[in-house]
Amino acid sequence: MPFTIDKKLVVGVSSNALFDLTKEEKIFNENGLKSYREYQNSNNDVPLPTGPAYPFIKRFLNINNAYPERQPVEVVILSKNSPETGIRIMNSIKHYDINISRGAFISGDSPYKFIPSYNISLFLSKNVEDVTNAITAGYPAGRFINTSSTSLGDNSDELRVAFDFDGVIADDKAERIYQTKGIDAFYKHETLNALIPHNPGPLADFFKKLSFFQKLETKKQDDDPNYKKILKTAIITARNAPAHERAINTLKAWDVTVDNLFILGGIEKKRILETFKPHLFMDDQLEHLDPELTDIPLVHVPFGIKNISNDNS
Repeated sequence: MPFTIDKKLVVGVSSNALFDLTKEEKIFNENGLKSYREYQNSNNDVPLPTGPAYPFIKRFLNINNAYPERQPVEVVILSKNSPETGIRIMNSIKHYDINISRGAFISGDSPYKFIPSYNISLFLSKNVEDVTNAITAGYPAGRFINTSSTSLGDNSDELRVAFDFDGVIADDKAERIYQTKGIDAFYKHETLNALIPHNPGPLADFFKKLSFFQKLETKKQDDDPNYKKILKTAIITARNAPAHERAINTLKAWDVTVDNLFILGGIEKKRILETFKPHLFMDDQLEHLDPELTDIPLVHVPFGIKNISNDNS
């Protein structure tokens, strides 16, 4: 029996993240709403190019294929389009065979306030204001810094999702100590508190629910050694020893697992990302999101002290 939406892992995505609306947004900005509406209506049957969220969304929905009776994941469109201009969005969803049946078309209003209405554990958008408002309100959200579409990559069904740790999975208390008191105070604090779990960060709920599927995947593989897992997760953190111990103990306390843990200690995250090739990488610090990685969907989570002090984040 399929899960109700309250029991599903739900991702919300804006129409301008799922599809490339660069041309349409230019028409709106230069010629106004009337011209935008006329253009969209006259091109209702013309599929939109895919956007940076597309590779992740397609593979995320593939989880339902592995669990056809439960259908445990869902994607919801949260769009600033009106219901009228949203027809082209839904036609494009049908064209690309994306299994999305729920959405909100709210005629220019900010969509973030509807995140809890749809039980959304992660909202993805390209709009900095919408994402910042969501994070400020305590909702899980991230902004794509990629402006163009990225490919699906290899032909497998495997979904790879990578997270930064501090300020994303965990809160940024440790980062605040580092920023205000320095690296020695940070190491001392994390060593003294090694057995005390971190408080959850903005994407902790999403991470925990993904971990639930990893447990199901492990069970499937135990039952059938030929089964190939479709989900792989990674934490890519700038931490190094001895600060790594508290991060690992936090995961144990939350009863969650991760396939890969990369403790970099100052090595550029770009080196790991180029090899792991995630379909989504989320970090709270813009300097770790190298725009040269055009084939990897990069998501900024504007949470914590680094973003309070950076007006451009």
